[in-house]
Amino acid sequence: MTEFNDDKPKTQKEKSFKEQILAELEEANRLRKQHDLELQQKEKEAEEFARKTAELMAEYEAEERKERQEAEIREEKRRLEEKAQTALAENQIETTVDDKEINDVLRNINQTFNPNGSDSEDNAENEQESYLVRATDGVGFAGIPDIPDDITSDDSQIADSDMQAEENVQAEESAANSSAETNTDLEKNVGTKRKRKRQKTDSLARRIALFLITAIIIALLATGFFVYRYVDSAVGALDSTSTEYVTVEIPEGSGNKYIGQILEKAGVIKSATVFNYYTKFKNYSNFQSGYYNLQASMDLEEICKLLKQGGTAEPEEPSLGKILVTEGYTIKQISEAVTKNTADDDSSTPFTADDFLSVVQDESFISKMVEKYPKLLANLPSADEATYQLEGYLFPATYSYYEDTTMEDLVEQMISTMDSYMSSYYDTISEKGMTVNEVLTLASLVEKEGSTDDDRRNIASVFYNRLNANMALQSNIAILYAMGKLGEETTLSADASIDTSIDSPYNVYTNTGLMPGPVDSPSLSAIEATVNPASTDYYYFVADVNTGTVYYAETYEDHEANVEKYVNSQLDE
Repeated sequence: MTEFNDDKPKTQKEKSFKEQILAELEEANRLRKQHDLELQQKEKEAEEFARKTAELMAEYEAEERKERQEAEIREEKRRLEEKAQTALAENQIETTVDDKEINDVLRNINQTFNPNGSDSEDNAENEQESYLVRATDGVGFAGIPDIPDDITSDDSQIADSDMQAEENVQAEESAANSSAETNTDLEKNVGTKRKRKRQKTDSLARRIALFLITAIIIALLATGFFVYRYVDSAVGALDSTSTEYVTVEIPEGSGNKYIGQILEKAGVIKSATVFNYYTKFKNYSNFQSGYYNLQASMDLEEICKLLKQGGTAEPEEPSLGKILVTEGYTIKQISEAVTKNTADDDSSTPFTADDFLSVVQDESFISKMVEKYPKLLANLPSADEATYQLEGYLFPATYSYYEDTTMEDLVEQMISTMDSYMSSYYDTISEKGMTVNEVLTLASLVEKEGSTDDDRRNIASVFYNRLNANMALQSNIAILYAMGKLGEETTLSADASIDTSIDSPYNVYTNTGLMPGPVDSPSLSAIEATVNPASTDYYYFVADVNTGTVYYAETYEDHEANVEKYVNSQLDE
């Protein structure tokens, strides 16, 4: 019968909480970038709307200025026209003569050259027409004396008036041309100013948009950085230098969120919210109620581990550390375990392996323990037969130590715990006609041979059946202990070729019955299976070296077939 471990390596690694926070921050950055793009689009639309509005306002203002300038030009034209009319009115001489005045002039001329008055009406008319023609042509009359000076003067004035009127008309045209040129220049200036104003507005809008986008990006980056720093600090220890313990009570039925609030209020964590999300991310649940001694120097992972282990029913003195005694450990293994502080992997305890071995072999200490725990230690094996008298009597559990804890205190705490758990079995053991030493000795084999509760109860029944039939137990576990190799890793070939002829009281191949005492510290499950075994007719069992499945047999022939199928064939491969 050989021990085969069924431990399977873990194949899945959990992501760290920080990596999850970084992933969430990346998702937030992606959403922020998307938001930035939408914001930029809206800003562009707003900028375009503002630019068009500015253009319309500029055009409106230009139109108003143009209309105002055109009104000023029209007013200037009207004023020039009035001025020209005034000039004409002041300088123009009437160029037409009343018919009566003409007749009177002609008549005087005729009387001058025809004193006898022999001219006829026809001559008068001809002379009048001739005068008019000559007057019109501006040429003197042939054979007639020059026209009087006053008439000549009138013609000169008429000519001067005509010239003045022409000059006024030219001045008016020049003014109109000048106004047109002014209007053109004004339009050019307005267009230039409008273009410059639009460029200035666009430049200002771009600067404002760039400033806003830059400010938003900086704000988002700063927010993400501070959130990351906050979460990172909240996951770690609140105060890494703190050595003070805080007693915290976790009520029964408390949820993770409420536990976080309790811890934050007690001053051992930074944020209840981060604690709540951290436990969800790590899938931590079913934290145990009770009293806990916690420190601000503990990170969330350490606190969660303690909460899963369970607190105490009453407040206790804060410990300096913890020592883990694993189920199935031998005293030799326990001597190494007491040097390791499992509450802090980087630190050690004030105890040494040699001090521990010295205490568990101290006869005066053992005698004192026998007097103090008589039901448990009444049937201790003798020091001559047993490797260690207290082997198997130190209960596997986690133990706290304090400033005033001595090595004897620590060993007694392990004995006391075993006595506490065994107290419910003392009567049953007595009724079965067995001793506590016999039960613990058999339970130490069951602990190593079986991995499940059902297997342990069946294996216990096999051992009982063989004991009742006066058959040797034939367990390799006892041989390995006698060789000082129990707890060490062994190969299948080494286990199959184990020396079963070794001279030792622990050789259950050559000796029938039980060993002098236990070979390891059995778990409560192994003790329960030994006190209350299954009822079977099995005398043999063997475990598949690949799967760990245990196969039982009532006859040696069936057992040999199982050994060949589940062990030897595997060794041949």
